[in-house]
Amino acid sequence: MAKAAHEDSLRAGFEKHLQETRQQVQRLEKACKLVDCTTSGETCEAMQGLLTEGEEAINLDAEPQVKDAALIGAAQKVEHYEIALYGTLCSWADELGLNDVRDLLHQTLEEEKATDAKLTDLAERRVNATARR
Repeated sequence: MAKAAHEDSLRAGFEKHLQETRQQVQRLEKACKLVDCTTSGETCEAMQGLLTEGEEAINLDAEPQVKDAALIGAAQKVEHYEIALYGTLCSWADELGLNDVRDLLHQTLEEEKATDAKLTDLAERRVNATARR
């Protein structure tokens, strides 16, 4: 998505979130070790669908500003899915008294919420208005 983005701040945001995602994977692996589980498993069909939508936005034949608006929409769908997932996992960890696990997952949850807010701000401040023209 970063390579497909026209708006500099959108590209930079995607690149920054990629770095955060790498840290999130490390946190998730650490949380799994704390509860003796593995990070490998089944493919998530819902996430696969969201990633396919992201690919469609990347390949969209449209004006750059319209494409950026589509990229933001696709990215926010992923963020919302992750927010729902991490919110649920935090609640479960809290209910089970797994405070260390909850803290790791909550850090990721807050990063996902912040990314979503930044995407909304960028869309509302710059991208959507230029895409409309």
